[in-house]
Amino acid sequence: MKTKNKRREGLEAEICGAMVIESRRLSSALGARVIQASEAFQHTGSFKFRAAYNVVMRAEADLFITASSGNFGQALAYACQLLGKSCIVVMPLTSSQVKVDAVRGYGGKVELIDVTAKSRWDRVWELAKEHPEAYVASPYDDPWVIEGNSSLGRELAALEYDFDSVVVPVGGGGLASGILVGLRDAKNRVPVIGAEPLLANDAARSLREGRIVSNEGEPQTLADGARTLCLGDRNWEILKTGLQKIVEVPEGKIAEGLRVLFSLANLKAEPTGALAIGAMLAAPEAFAGRTVCCLVSGGNVDPEVYARLLLGQ
Repeated sequence: MKTKNKRREGLEAEICGAMVIESRRLSSALGARVIQASEAFQHTGSFKFRAAYNVVMRAEADLFITASSGNFGQALAYACQLLGKSCIVVMPLTSSQVKVDAVRGYGGKVELIDVTAKSRWDRVWELAKEHPEAYVASPYDDPWVIEGNSSLGRELAALEYDFDSVVVPVGGGGLASGILVGLRDAKNRVPVIGAEPLLANDAARSLREGRIVSNEGEPQTLADGARTLCLGDRNWEILKTGLQKIVEVPEGKIAEGLRVLFSLANLKAEPTGALAIGAMLAAPEAFAGRTVCCLVSGGNVDPEVYARLLLGQ
């Protein structure tokens, strides 16, 4: 049986370290010292590879089933390709075409569904009954997902910056909970702030009410990686006391964050990846004069969508 350190070594041998970027122009515009930790250069273009590879490495199954807007799906497909396994990914019909193509390109099987007629997870559990030998992988509510994402928290803790806060996108909570675990493993107590679309603010409402609150339906925010119904149970147990707060980001600020990253940091981000910068734009008084680490969670976005957002259309 592999020890915890051996498992970490196995994961860390496969992942790319986050790209750390400091743009003085961006910092000047935002009135704070802003350090971007970008996962756009990670395998499959987002942080999700950390989690997916850890799940496929740890589970004994040969078939994996998941639901995804795209980033976890393509990460899972690539991890399965590397480790000689296979996967089925249930995706909404509205998924970014570049993400659908990527899942298929890595050898994953895609099932596109109308989420207004049936939820993606209802279809996952139907498939699980058809394939009882398969491992059902949640993109966030899974201990191996959190463990995989904790590698990023340890990377941040090792950086030679004295951060006043780390701002992290929040959807199902897999990234934020993993970063918190990794930071705390490294004995780093820097405050972690969530950045969540106002249109999909179940996590912010959950913090206010002290219990998991769900969205009524799948929210159609620009930040497709945050189109979740609610936080995962395992993630909630970490986030309810680990997050300092959550900034709710209006759609306009998400788009503005994407444009600011492009124009002032020369960095391409998908809308979900721009949430942390969007949070700084939405609540500038909370970050003024501080040293802030903003997590850019990924860079997978359709060219047409990206061009339209850059042009402010």
